[in-house]
Amino acid sequence: MKEGPDIAALGALIGDPARANMLTALLTGKALTASELAQEAGVSAQTASSHLGRLQDGGMIRQVRQGRHRYYSLSGEDVGQMLEALMGVADRRGHTRTRTGPKDPALRRARVCYDHLAGELAVRMHDSLVQRKMLRLDGDLIGLTGDGRRFMTGLGIDVGKLDGVRRPLCKPCLDWSARRYHLAGGLGAALLARFTELNWMRRDPGTRVILVSEQGETGFAEAFPESG
Repeated sequence: MKEGPDIAALGALIGDPARANMLTALLTGKALTASELAQEAGVSAQTASSHLGRLQDGGMIRQVRQGRHRYYSLSGEDVGQMLEALMGVADRRGHTRTRTGPKDPALRRARVCYDHLAGELAVRMHDSLVQRKMLRLDGDLIGLTGDGRRFMTGLGIDVGKLDGVRRPLCKPCLDWSARRYHLAGGLGAALLARFTELNWMRRDPGTRVILVSEQGETGFAEAFPESG
């Protein structure tokens, strides 16, 4: 490219199958060790170390030391959103695995995208909030209205605390399976955390799948009714 950011460099990083598998594994939002990521990528520890070094140098992941252990995570929410969008393009263009896994339907219904809810339920939540004028859309921008703030407070979320951080309160994130937007940003993360506190949802260990309890099915349906 003659001008602007070099997307070719990022494309080269993501384009390797082993590195792509590592990045996808980190979409759970959980930090993983080099050996865990080597297993996800299906490569040796030495090869994994080389891949992780390239991803870190390219700004895609970050390393966190805890005692003698080193953990890796995505470098930020924007990387997660980029990966989610790329997965949507791949799905739309038919670039999918030869065999679909047994968890594929569950992934499409509800999954974690870095630190917020994605999938059919997340899109339904986004659309319900927009229809009830709790979220305000202005082109590519999204914001929380006064009614939305009151609703979130009633749900047990301290919106004022979220306002005090640099992270955007609301961000649209293109959902790869639904091909429509779900809610990211500080509020998206807070909502998933709150659903977990309420025992509405929990993460399926070792996967991106979000499991919904019977109580959660009822509570979510009442809080975010489907648009008519």
